[in-house]
Amino acid sequence: MASTIPDPQPGTGTARETPPPQPPSGRAGRVEAHGIDHIPDHERHGRPRQLFSVWAAANVNYLSLVTGGALILMGLTLWQALAVIVTGNLFWLLTGLLSISGPAAGAPSEVITRAMYGVRGNRVNNAVVGWLISVCYFALNLAAAATAAFALVEMAGITANTGVKVAVVMVVAALTLAIGVYGHAMIMKLCLPITLALTAAFAVVAVGVFRHTDFSYVPAEPLTGTDLWAVLAAGVTLIASAPLSYTTSADFSRYLPRTAPARSVVGWTFLGGFLPGAAVCSLGALAATVVDMTDPQAGLRQLLPDWFGPLLLLALVLGTIAINALTAYSAGLALQAVGIRIRRSLSVLADGTAAVALTLYGLLASDFLDTVSNVLQLTVVLLGPALAVYATDIVLRRNRYDGPALMDETPGGPFWYTAGVNPAGALALAGGVTVSALCVNTLYTGPIARALGGVDLALPAGLVTAALLYALLTRGKFRAPTA
Repeated sequence: MASTIPDPQPGTGTARETPPPQPPSGRAGRVEAHGIDHIPDHERHGRPRQLFSVWAAANVNYLSLVTGGALILMGLTLWQALAVIVTGNLFWLLTGLLSISGPAAGAPSEVITRAMYGVRGNRVNNAVVGWLISVCYFALNLAAAATAAFALVEMAGITANTGVKVAVVMVVAALTLAIGVYGHAMIMKLCLPITLALTAAFAVVAVGVFRHTDFSYVPAEPLTGTDLWAVLAAGVTLIASAPLSYTTSADFSRYLPRTAPARSVVGWTFLGGFLPGAAVCSLGALAATVVDMTDPQAGLRQLLPDWFGPLLLLALVLGTIAINALTAYSAGLALQAVGIRIRRSLSVLADGTAAVALTLYGLLASDFLDTVSNVLQLTVVLLGPALAVYATDIVLRRNRYDGPALMDETPGGPFWYTAGVNPAGALALAGGVTVSALCVNTLYTGPIARALGGVDLALPAGLVTAALLYALLTRGKFRAPTA
């Protein structure tokens, strides 16, 4: 059965077996007992609209400002940048589609993907797509939050020496991991107030930015022809990398009743990601028309009242804590899904320890995080095809997943396939990644991108190839059981 050990609850030695009046899973003040195991119907609760604040809290953040400003720095006009922002954020529809599998299966994405890759194949998938990439993103986000916190410390008159920097990183990480350790109920409880606080802070930013924006901004040397198309494609990929990174969206919807309307789950997830994502990215682009966004903190302070400087830095730290709480939570589930028998709460702490170590090494000892940042530009090569396989499986299966059957990891189980691997999923993912790698133009230029003059089509090529291959390889022999 599933490789998970429930976290103990007060007064019990294991998870409860009889329906409690108030399920422990729904209490924010208790450590979540469930890991990657199936959520029984009597513990399902909530409404799809609660998903809005989960994704909104994760998208009203510093990195969205940075990516929006980067589009202007890449040479786009303001209106070209805004069009790219809207297009890239439309990929939240796919994140919403994946989230409907949570209520259907009562399981997280890390387990549902056993249907696509088989029990053993899914362990490899979770080790790379789930755990490794999540830890790297955690480290990068933590570094961004720490940088803002360092500036806040300096404003308080404290020199940000090495000891202070280590302490700041540890405090920010501890706050983030505390949310992840308590788990799903704590995330659901905190996301709404965090969303409201961040929205208020960024509303002040919006007023300052709108007052100074050059709405007719055009770069000194506007891009044309192939160069323009290359930057437009790169920009869409950059913006779309945010929704693409959440192939684990079922982690946050799996506690909803199985009767939750699929359209509502898709809609609230999409709106929670799209609206703040597009708005905050747009603020970054608007600001870049009048200030230098290579240093976003310094640039934004030129547009805002002096009294708001510390509040802006606090908002940047809070936003990063929100996004990293989701990342840490999913990374913990991914570590369990790899096959390591460890409590979910302890797996979150293990992931956080690894991420903190990477962050401190990158901030204090080397340019490691710069290297990781560059490597993560290539994650679309992997995440795009992985998302396509998942989405295609949902469509072909009509979102009918047998949660208890997905828990069976034995060789005789329904998702063992061939030696623990589903050839259809493995081949589709490999094919999508291969084609995407041929089309990429980031740290290296693939042969197809080179032939197209540098236009990076890795995202659409990987998505389409993986989806088509999976559909073809499973047509007529879709043997996985359905509920």
